[in-house]
Amino acid sequence: MIDSIIQRLYAEEPRDTLYHYTSLSGLMGIIHSGHLRASDIRYMNDSAEIRHTLDLMGDHISRRVIAGTDRPVLLNQLSDWLNHRIVGGPMLFGASFRANGNLLSQWRGYSVHGKGVSLGFAPQHILACARQQHFQVGRCIYDPQRQAELIEEVVDGVEAYAAASDNSDSDEAANLRIFERIEGRLLRLAALLKHPAFEEEQEWRIVSPVIADNIAAPVHFREGISMLVPWYAFELQVPPETGDMGLNHVYLGPTSNIDLSMNSLKLFLDQRGLTPKQGISYCQIPYRQR
Repeated sequence: MIDSIIQRLYAEEPRDTLYHYTSLSGLMGIIHSGHLRASDIRYMNDSAEIRHTLDLMGDHISRRVIAGTDRPVLLNQLSDWLNHRIVGGPMLFGASFRANGNLLSQWRGYSVHGKGVSLGFAPQHILACARQQHFQVGRCIYDPQRQAELIEEVVDGVEAYAAASDNSDSDEAANLRIFERIEGRLLRLAALLKHPAFEEEQEWRIVSPVIADNIAAPVHFREGISMLVPWYAFELQVPPETGDMGLNHVYLGPTSNIDLSMNSLKLFLDQRGLTPKQGISYCQIPYRQR
């Protein structure tokens, strides 16, 4: 049941250019390395995003227990287990794209001191790279009603697993085995549920395979705002020898010297043999000195 929920969530495919906002230093890192850094979803916005899903789950579980359920121990244990797992457990990595490559809210976050770009990738190229690396591509969900329906389906699924196992509700060890069985699916759900306040972003995400062993897997670390952030490389050149990164279009964010910035951006991409099919555009948003 829960498997079918996740399959539905990741069944839709993007059809339009997918934009990835970054700084100029981020741009150079992406072009030089040929990959994007997909961050552990627990560390996206300092865990605020996964916390949104946990809050939805916790609220639904509380209401269901109060209303009456055959498995109150199971659900209360699930709620406690989820809160504990926010800082542990298997890892899932994601990177973000936007349907709109020229959003003021995004430039405010990425064009610090006039140093922002959004890289527009061909959707079929991203899909091909994702399949090659066993990533999935999904559209983020912002609608509260749909989020509530998905959470209800998931909790129904947990209860169905418990009923099928024919274990007592008070068998906490058996309950724990159910939670561990579905943990990867819950992470995949959490990767796509975003607070409705961010609906303007219309975000798509690439989501990695679940990483159970971070020692054996190629997990890297970068400096974040307040902590080290684990990341996993999403290769943009598959196969690498092609040199094709699937660039459709590039926006230059608000900057104080448009002509020089546009010229140096073009020179940089030309030097590396990258010519966006739809060219490079200035965002046309006035630059404001901070």
